[in-house]
Amino acid sequence: MTNTTYLHTAITAAIAAGKEIMKIYATDFDVAHKNDDSPLTVADKNANAIIMSYLKKYEVPIISEENKQTEYKIRKTWDRCWIVDPLDGTKEFVKRNGEFTVNIALVENGNPVLGVIYVPVTKTLYYTAADALVAFKYILLEEEEVLLDEIITAAEMIKPSEKDPAILKIVGSRSHLNEETSAFISEKELNHSVEIVSKGSSLKFCLVAEGEAHLYPRYAPTMEWDTAAGQAICQAVGVQVLDNTTGKPMRYNKENLLNSHFLVTL
Repeated sequence: MTNTTYLHTAITAAIAAGKEIMKIYATDFDVAHKNDDSPLTVADKNANAIIMSYLKKYEVPIISEENKQTEYKIRKTWDRCWIVDPLDGTKEFVKRNGEFTVNIALVENGNPVLGVIYVPVTKTLYYTAADALVAFKYILLEEEEVLLDEIITAAEMIKPSEKDPAILKIVGSRSHLNEETSAFISEKELNHSVEIVSKGSSLKFCLVAEGEAHLYPRYAPTMEWDTAAGQAICQAVGVQVLDNTTGKPMRYNKENLLNSHFLVTL
């Protein structure tokens, strides 16, 4: 299969999952909690089932937040895999603030080469090109039937902001703003006028990729499915997602699927 085929399937799957999520969003849904106390809803499960139905047609293994994880002794033999978060920002979903996404990434040898992020509430789609050299944004119309050709034809290319801005915009999270993040911001304030831009879920990556922010420091836990699609989109437009431990781009399908702290930067 070509990367174009994989990309088109991921786009279709993300939009279909988004429709299912919005059905649940309109109801008085129940909220359960996982062992780590993170929230779980039927929307997470239903969206995952829909995405799996699309991706399983290919002989590419899948890492999803809502799947049982394959042992590393098997995963380490994979040179390619999908990494999926069917509902990134479940806390935002429960709060009903609209800042949740569907994340699908294709990873090759630890590097996310394709990424799709869909925002169900605003019907906004972000995705890399099949060659991962550019990225696009498209806002779907209200029609129920989504035409893939129309999306590909009409989507607008996104690009990050220029370096050395007059006002440095730093992405902060509605759910996570700890001492390390505050210290990072304070350090930047020594030499810049700083504005904090707040968003939930993987939308934080999109803000930097489309030029609405300049930096996204993350000093709180994330998993690979939280970041893979966002990193693919950022890398496609020349934005780096750097592991704070190594100083190099974050890697995926690691033995431990927990990410290090990281910085998204121009």
